[in-house]
Amino acid sequence: MKLTGLLTRGGREALPGVSGFARVDRRVEALLRRLEPGEIAVLDQADLDRRTADALVAAGAAAVVNASPSISGRFPNLGPEVLLTAEIPLVDAVGSEVLRTLRDGTRIRIHEGVIYAGDREVARGVAQTTESIADQLIEAKAGMSAQLEAFSANTMEFLRRERSLILDGVGVPEVRVPIRDRQVLVVAPGGGYLADVKRLRRHIREYRPVLIGVEEAADRLCELGYRPDIIVGDPMRMQNETLKCGAEVVLPAHVDGFAPGQERVQDLGVPTVAFPASGNPEDLALLLADAHGATLVITVGFQATLHEFLDRGRSGSNPSTFLTRLKLGSKLVDGRAVATLHRSRVSLGAMVLLVLAALVVVAAALLVSDVGNVYAEMVTQAWHKLITWTEGLFP
Repeated sequence: MKLTGLLTRGGREALPGVSGFARVDRRVEALLRRLEPGEIAVLDQADLDRRTADALVAAGAAAVVNASPSISGRFPNLGPEVLLTAEIPLVDAVGSEVLRTLRDGTRIRIHEGVIYAGDREVARGVAQTTESIADQLIEAKAGMSAQLEAFSANTMEFLRRERSLILDGVGVPEVRVPIRDRQVLVVAPGGGYLADVKRLRRHIREYRPVLIGVEEAADRLCELGYRPDIIVGDPMRMQNETLKCGAEVVLPAHVDGFAPGQERVQDLGVPTVAFPASGNPEDLALLLADAHGATLVITVGFQATLHEFLDRGRSGSNPSTFLTRLKLGSKLVDGRAVATLHRSRVSLGAMVLLVLAALVVVAAALLVSDVGNVYAEMVTQAWHKLITWTEGLFP
């Protein structure tokens, strides 16, 4: 584990553990917006999902204190493993009381599963390790069958509720960006998505696909020098500069038309389009591209494995994820596969050697032929003329 800061007092010996200011909030989304690098996140989320863990890593959290178990055993969720891989200490199951007793902004210290505020013990939990997380994940695999059964039932319910959207595209909003007969690159804030976008630089430069950024992934696209053509998601998860970059903003909305975060975008003077549906922003972006006639939809940052598919962070909208992929069919391609196929199979060194070999062959052919003598004489005459002209410039 990394020790990001040690608490010292008046010349006394530094106390062991990780210290920092506590950022406390039961609402994980609100906490992530306020979390600064070096602070300790105090939250309450059972079955910590990978997306939340990735956001905590990106925010620079010094440690994470979870009031609930980060792995409940229902299925092998991926969040705790992400935190420990990033060397961020995780203390589990400290109890919901900590959210009421610990004030936001208090300086705290974590050592061996105990949370201290000064010399006072605030709460006590389980300090997770790589070994403990691995053991819990093995036990949690037994819960996957029950999750799959629940997922099947949710899929049928979602299809009944959103049948016209999935089958006929009813409700997909019109956009100004021309998509028909073009490739579309949809970038979501999933694991390793920044590295995947960098691998696709040559493909983006060559094919100029329509760029769709999903929530905070739109921020990262702007930081990499790209301007998204379309942004889909909750504007509360994006920076003001990104929302004002000129992209068309599509807001996921409830069935009644209410779009969370719309007030913020209106205050910025940015026009928006509402997309009323119960799917998650990633799936709405895919449906948007498909409905407007994209020839190929390339995805970056989307879940690919069964564990990612069942991860709690998307459990509420997994049925839309499954059905959306069936809807797009062969039109949908993973970005990593595109980057692999687009990679040049001939190295630059081999190309240079090929050109040099061709020049040697041409030179040899000219030397052994009468034509070569003629060209050599022409080059000699041109050289003498150049020297004579140069001497005339300096009398």
